[in-house]
Amino acid sequence: MTILSTTILLPQMHFHARHGVLPQERLVGAQFTVSLEVSTRFDEALQSDSLEGTVSYADIHAAVKDEMSTPSALLEHVAGRIAHRLLHDFPTIDSLKIELMKHNPPMGADIPAAGIRLEVKR
Repeated sequence: MTILSTTILLPQMHFHARHGVLPQERLVGAQFTVSLEVSTRFDEALQSDSLEGTVSYADIHAAVKDEMSTPSALLEHVAGRIAHRLLHDFPTIDSLKIELMKHNPPMGADIPAAGIRLEVKR
């Protein structure tokens, strides 16, 4: 068997956070969704059934939750912090895609969410 790629998926993690440019956004907060695609080798876990052969989903979620709890004006900044944190905390991560969406953004448009996507590699 030839393994072409190995990716951990954490889609649509929901958080209440206080990100935004407007003072009211920082005061009241809003709902956010973070989706991750984490490229990391887990060939060993395929054979061993051992957590040491992969990256723990729970640990990734905890790192994202921690970064989401720190208010920022811009979603771009939040995504950058998440990317730096994950690459620092998990040295086996080769690359990642982050999608960060703010639900019901206060921008005078009738849309369910607005957000950003960031793709980085080590």
